[in-house]
Amino acid sequence: MTLRDKLIGAWFLQSYIEYPVDGSSPSYPLGEDAKGLIIYSPDGFMSSQLMRTGRPAFASGDWFRGTPQDYEQAGSYIAYSGPFDVDEETGTLTHSMFVSFFPNWLGQTQIRLADLVGDILHLGPKVPIQSAGKSVMSKLQWRRAVTR
Repeated sequence: MTLRDKLIGAWFLQSYIEYPVDGSSPSYPLGEDAKGLIIYSPDGFMSSQLMRTGRPAFASGDWFRGTPQDYEQAGSYIAYSGPFDVDEETGTLTHSMFVSFFPNWLGQTQIRLADLVGDILHLGPKVPIQSAGKSVMSKLQWRRAVTR
């Protein structure tokens, strides 16, 4: 079975940790109890959603009429979707951003290092990314979702 075949399905976020390349202390950018879901479909598309737990509801109940304080919560949510591809020889996969909550990622294709052992998937970028003013390597651990 190929890595691509093994990725197909849904995965729940277990942890999201950023390690600054300057050697300073790692951090949990969405908190230690962040929630997330990443889905890889058989037809070659993926979708990833991550969020900080405990985000307050919009005061108005209308997502187009939030207050400035409501919209400040946007920094606690990551979402993007698009095609994915796997390089079986190198164990890398690419995520292409067809849509993204972070506009700077639109149209990008990013390389991810993937390590899959049983029902645990480790993902991270191939090169450092900018986060909270630092250059970091992100490490995300996912567990295969099981429906009942």
